[in-house]
Amino acid sequence: MDASVTTYRAWSWYTPGEPEQLQLVDRAFLSPGPGEIVVRNTMIALNPVDWKVIAASPDGWRPGHVPGVDGIGIVAEVGDGVSIPLGTRIAYHQGIGKPGSFAEYTIVDADCALVIPDGVSDESAAGIPCPGLTAWQALAKVPDMPNRDVLVTGAGGAVSLILVQLALRRNWRVWATASPAHHKRLLALGVAGTFDYRDERWRAQLTVALGPRRLFAVFDTTSGAYARGLAPLVGYNGHLVCIQDRLESPPLPPFTTALSLHEVALNSAHGHATAENWREWRQAGAQLLDAVRIGALGLQPHIVTAFDDLPASLSALKHGRIKGKKILVRIEA
Repeated sequence: MDASVTTYRAWSWYTPGEPEQLQLVDRAFLSPGPGEIVVRNTMIALNPVDWKVIAASPDGWRPGHVPGVDGIGIVAEVGDGVSIPLGTRIAYHQGIGKPGSFAEYTIVDADCALVIPDGVSDESAAGIPCPGLTAWQALAKVPDMPNRDVLVTGAGGAVSLILVQLALRRNWRVWATASPAHHKRLLALGVAGTFDYRDERWRAQLTVALGPRRLFAVFDTTSGAYARGLAPLVGYNGHLVCIQDRLESPPLPPFTTALSLHEVALNSAHGHATAENWREWRQAGAQLLDAVRIGALGLQPHIVTAFDDLPASLSALKHGRIKGKKILVRIEA
């Protein structure tokens, strides 16, 4: 890293509230510790979790904390024990409790770095860390048994869109809820049927479409309360996977359908993953990125905004002023 550069710019959090309350400040460089790398960020991917934690007050955050979970960049410096070469282009998902990606430079554990293959743009790679690894983790909760019916809710979103495609690879009949604007694309991917989640009849329509079959799994991206209402759709020995929120108590009486409940918590890896868990993480990331490279995995369309406009861009995501598109923030060299 250029020794003459001693400070960098970072969007910083000082109090719970709206994204516009973030402040752009200069920060002094810190050297990476053992097992860490310094990433010169070239692009930031915005995710709903970003505005949610900014509005709250996560444990461990102090005034001046830098938010942001997803970033793309170049390895500028490495700590002891790191074998990633300088200049390597990587994608990463940062732990919520650590200084994040809303900055020109970020220190990241090398364990979570995903090497971006040639032929994959920064824009495409930016759609993988949080959405792609969340979808992979959700799918891994359910046994790979072919010829089953599964439901994915909110399939116009980044996580669910990837999850739909991964589920189809398992030779499952995939059903999806989404706004009508997304139905054509989902059907073109091979989804068995789509339903407008705003139509109160969609559950009955799905039941008719299934006929004598029942759902083997439901992947919900809405809320714990919403997932609870989906539990009766799942058949015997099936699975209910909560990607957004979790269920604190069983949604059905005991000894009925023997429903299995699953929670998905990607951020928890940063506090609880073992070396083997991180190897699986990187392997999954490599497979997702390679699928993007060969055109086998479609992502949300995106728009690119400027680093100086990051708070406004995150506010647009939070308040639904930009829908159905991934918001990326470019950091000019």
